[in-house]
Amino acid sequence: MNTSPTLFNQINIVPRWLIFSLDLIISFLALTAAYLIKSNFDFKNLNHVEFDRNLLISAILSTIVFCTLKIFAGIIRYTSAQDSFRILMAVLISNGIFFLINICSVAFYNIPLISNTILIVNFLACFLLMVSYRILVKYFFLYIKNLKLDKKRVIIYGAGEAGVAAKRTFDHDQKVNKNIIAFVDDDQRKVGKTIDGIQILDAKDLPQLIEEHKLDEVIFAAYTIPIDHKNRIVDICLENDVKVLSVPSHDVWVSGKLQSTQIQKVNIEDLLNRKSIEIDITNIQKELKGKRILITGAAGSIGSEIVRQLIRFDTDLIIMCDQSETELHHLYLEIDEMNTQANFYAFMGDVRDEKRMDYLFETYKPHYVYHAAAYKHVPMMEDNASEAIKTNVWGTKTIADLSVKYAVQKFVMISTDKAVNPTNVMGASKRIAEIYVQSLNRSISNKDFNFTNGLSHLNNTKSNTRFITTRFGNVLGSNGSVIPRFRQQIEKGGPVTVTHPEITRYFMTIPEACRLVLEAGCMGKGGEIYIFDMGKSVKIIELAKRMIRLAGLVPNQDIKIEYTGLRPGEKLFEELLNNHENTMPTHHEKIMIGKVREYLFNEIEGQIYSLIDHAKNNDDMQVVKSMKLIVHEFKSKNSVFEELDMITQSLLNE
Repeated sequence: MNTSPTLFNQINIVPRWLIFSLDLIISFLALTAAYLIKSNFDFKNLNHVEFDRNLLISAILSTIVFCTLKIFAGIIRYTSAQDSFRILMAVLISNGIFFLINICSVAFYNIPLISNTILIVNFLACFLLMVSYRILVKYFFLYIKNLKLDKKRVIIYGAGEAGVAAKRTFDHDQKVNKNIIAFVDDDQRKVGKTIDGIQILDAKDLPQLIEEHKLDEVIFAAYTIPIDHKNRIVDICLENDVKVLSVPSHDVWVSGKLQSTQIQKVNIEDLLNRKSIEIDITNIQKELKGKRILITGAAGSIGSEIVRQLIRFDTDLIIMCDQSETELHHLYLEIDEMNTQANFYAFMGDVRDEKRMDYLFETYKPHYVYHAAAYKHVPMMEDNASEAIKTNVWGTKTIADLSVKYAVQKFVMISTDKAVNPTNVMGASKRIAEIYVQSLNRSISNKDFNFTNGLSHLNNTKSNTRFITTRFGNVLGSNGSVIPRFRQQIEKGGPVTVTHPEITRYFMTIPEACRLVLEAGCMGKGGEIYIFDMGKSVKIIELAKRMIRLAGLVPNQDIKIEYTGLRPGEKLFEELLNNHENTMPTHHEKIMIGKVREYLFNEIEGQIYSLIDHAKNNDDMQVVKSMKLIVHEFKSKNSVFEELDMITQSLLNE
C-alpha cells in the first residue's frame, strides 16, 4: 500500500523559474547576513544607501552569472557533487566580478563600494545556503518516497563505485521501491564506515544479516568475488527465498551512468563461470601478426567468438566462411560496427563443396585455418547420420587437404568431448575427423603421404602444414545448448525438461574456450590433441532447479520438472579421455596434451573414402557400420544403431 500524499506523488520537477527565484532570494539573504555580521547586528550602524546600492549590483551580477551557467537547470532532487561545483563557480564568479568592480572604484574614484570582509562572508553564506536548500529538498523527496510501507529490504554486496552507484540510482528512481539496509564488503578497511548514512558491514556476516533483517534482495555490486564464495551466497539466498540481483560491469552503463533497469537477476552463467583464464597475448600476437586467417563455421557460436578475439591482433586478413547467409551477415555487421582496424571478409560457402573451397584457398591463401564448421546436435545427427559424415568428416577432410595443397602453416580443428568413447553418430564423426587430421599430420611429418582417389595432384606437395586438435565440452550460451532452452521453458511457465536425473555435463564459457583454442593453436607443433580443463561436471537437474530459483520461482511448485528419458545416442556422463588415453601437461595449467592411438594415413584414408561414399548414397546403416569399424570404441546407446555393435565387433575380432 502506498501512503505517500497524492499531492507529492504528482510533483515531478520543480519549475526552473522557481529555482532561479529562490537562488536570487538566497543571494539577497546572504548579502543581508554579511552586512548584519559586519555591523554586529546593530541596524543603526547599517549604511542603508550603500546596502541598497550593493544589493542592486549583487542582484544584477547574480542574474547574469546564474543565467549564463544555468545553475537553475538541474533537477533538485537529483542534486550531486557536480551541481555543487557549478554553484560554487557561479557564486565565486559573481563575487569575483563584484570584487573587481570595487577595485576599479577605489583606483579611479578612491571610493570603495563594498568591504572585502562583506564580500567574503557573502560568498560563503550564498554558497552554503544555495547548496543546503537543494540538499534539503532532495532529502524531502526521498523522505516522501520512503513513506511507502511495501519497500523491499535490500543489502548491497560491495561498497565500491558500483555499490554506491546502485544505491544512488535507487534513490533517484521514483519507480524503485527499495530500502537499503546496509552495504557488506570483504575489505576490512571499509567495514564500520558509512556511505550516504548507510553502514558498511562485514560480508562474512551476510548469512546472519539475511535472517536478522528478513531480506528480500541481495544485490551483487562487486566484480572480484571468488566464484565459489559467490555460489555459497547465492545458495543461502535461494534457501531463504531472497532474490539475487547483479550490477552489470561499467562498460555497459548508459553514458557512464547506471540505470535501475540494468540491475537484473543473476544469470546462471555467472555462477558457472570460473576464475578468468589468462593466456599469452604476446605470443599469440607474435604468431598471428600479418597472417591471413580462415575461420570455417564463422557464424556459429565458437567460430564467431574466435573472430571477435582475432580482431584484437594485428592480422593481415580474417576470412569468415559459413553457409548460413543470415548469421554470417549479422556477424559481418557486428564486426563492422566495432570500427576495428582489422581487415575482414565474409565468404559464403559450404565446407563440403570442394570447388568452392578450392576457390577460397586459391584466392586468399590463408596462413592459419580454424576449422569450427560442424554439425553438433546429437539427436539430429543420430537421425541424419549421412549428413553428419558429409559435414563433420568430408568437410573436415576437404579443408584439411586444401590446407596441405596451399601450404597452410597451421590447421586448428575444434573437436568435442563427445568424440571420447562415442555413443552417438555426432561424437563418432568428430573422432573420425580427429583421426584423419592427426594421421595426415603424421604422414606429412614422415614425408610418406600418398593421396589417392583423384587427388594425385597433392602428391609430393612441399607442405609442412601442422594439424592441431582442441577438445572440450559444452559451452555456455551456445546455439541449442541446455541453458537457453531451460530459460525459454521457464519464461513460458514450464515444464522444464531434463532427460535423466543423473545426467551431468562439463561447461565452459564461449570466450574462455576460444581463448584456449588460440593459445593451443599457437603452442601446437603438429599432431597434438589439446584437452582443456573443464573444471567440475555439473548435474543438469541441479542446474535446472537453480535456474528456476534464480527466476524467483519454486521448482515443482511454480515450475514443474519433467524427465523425458535419454535421447538417442546421449550419454549420462561426458568424458575428455577414453580408458586407453592419458595426458601430458603443457606450460598452460588449463591445457593438456592427450596421448591417443595413432593411425596410418594410407590405411585410414581408404576407410574414410568408403565412408564418404556410403554417406553420399545416404545409406545410414552402412555409414554407421563403417564408422564402428574405424572407431572401435563407438558403442551406440538408446539408438537404432545398437544392433550393429555385435556385427561390427565380430568383424573386428576376425
